[in-house]
Parts: sequence; C-alpha cells; structure tokens
Amino acid sequence: MTIPTPAAAPAGAAATAASQQVLTFSLGAETYGVEILRVQEIRGFTAVTRIPQSPPHVLGVLNLRGSVVPIVDLRMRFSLAEVAYTALTVIIVLSVEGGSGRRNFGLVVDGVSDVMDLAPDAVRPTPDFGGQVNTDFIRGLATLGDSMVMLLDIDRLIGDDLREVSHAA
Repeated sequence: MTIPTPAAAPAGAAATAASQQVLTFSLGAETYGVEILRVQEIRGFTAVTRIPQSPPHVLGVLNLRGSVVPIVDLRMRFSLAEVAYTALTVIIVLSVEGGSGRRNFGLVVDGVSDVMDLAPDAVRPTPDFGGQVNTDFIRGLATLGDSMVMLLDIDRLIGDDLREVSHAA
C-alpha cells in the first residue's frame, strides 16, 4: 500500500526523496507503524520468563536462538485496557538503539496489519499538546483513508525500558 505524494509537491521532489516502508500493527482500534528495517522477526505470542521488579509493561524475556530478548506489552506501555491474548496476538521483534548500542526487543501487539510505503511528505508532524501529553515517542502521523497511522520512534519509546532490563537480562 502506497500513500501517494500530494499533487501540490514541487516537480521532481517525490523522485529525489526516497519513500520509507513501515510495518503497521493494531492496538484496539488504533493503527501504529514502525520502520520496517527495524523489524527482525514477527512471531506468535508465547509465554515469557518474568524478571523480578521489572515495570508492569515489561512482561519478561524470551530466548530467541540463544539471544535473550526483553518483551514489552505495548497495550500496558500505553495504559490501554488489557485484553486476553488471542491467536492474532503477535510479538514484533525490533532492533532498538539504546545507550549501550543496538539490542533486540519484542513488542506484544494485537495484530500485524500491512507494510506501507510512505512518501516523505505523507508524514505529518505530531500535534503539540503542550505539557499535557507526552508525544516524544511519536515520529509523525500518516493518513490512511479515513484513519491515521501513528509512526513510533522505537528508540525513544523503548529506550528507558532497554536501560532498565539490560541489567536484569
């Protein structure tokens, strides 16, 4: 699915700027997206090993081919209503940049939707809500039909969690 470049763009602008691909996924009725180049793996939900004294949204860790991967429930991270995990619930394993370098991290989401090509000018800035709402982890918004896709800055979103579980894992 490609989000087209608006006709008002200067001639040649779309040709010189590369589009980006994002993996979209759902949490309830909302759609989110992450850079496809960060996605390492998509797998069905499986039980994790709990880490004592970790934040509630950090479910624990998984052993993926010899690598210990922290797992975050994105619903809990965003303070959304809890739902039971189903056959559609997946873990998206992403490469996250933290203070100590790159590390794989898993996000539990309701389901994976699609891979989209986004033209650079299809991404709109995040609205300023003042100090009331923290939107530092949102890179921007893209319109998809009548709905919006929130593009996540995975490094900012998971950065604090990465520091917290690095010592435990």
